[in-house]
Amino acid sequence: MSRMLLSIKPEYANKIVSGKKKYEFRKFHCRTDVDTIVIYATAPVKQVIGEVSIVAVIEDAVEEVWRQTHSDGGITKKAYTDYYKNKAVAVAYQLGEVTTYEEPLALSDIGLSYAPQSFAYI
Repeated sequence: MSRMLLSIKPEYANKIVSGKKKYEFRKFHCRTDVDTIVIYATAPVKQVIGEVSIVAVIEDAVEEVWRQTHSDGGITKKAYTDYYKNKAVAVAYQLGEVTTYEEPLALSDIGLSYAPQSFAYI
């Protein structure tokens, strides 16, 4: 199996770590062998703060994904709708066990020289 690093706004990264956000929404579906998301909290944090297992992937019409995930999505309907504006399909990664790093890592610690705009396989 493999891992992918996702750039996630600190507000949402903190919700994942606290267990309040059980789905991570994206406009793409990763390779099927990816089983772990490494969490890069974007500015102003700019650190790799932990990782979370992927339990399942939901890929469906935008409204159907919202219907299935909204109670545990950790995002407002407006933010969700804005994110998927003009998109027909949404992807939601159902999140499992979270591991928070005792000491956050720099991107260079995991072999990256820059933050990916969306994701990077590592």
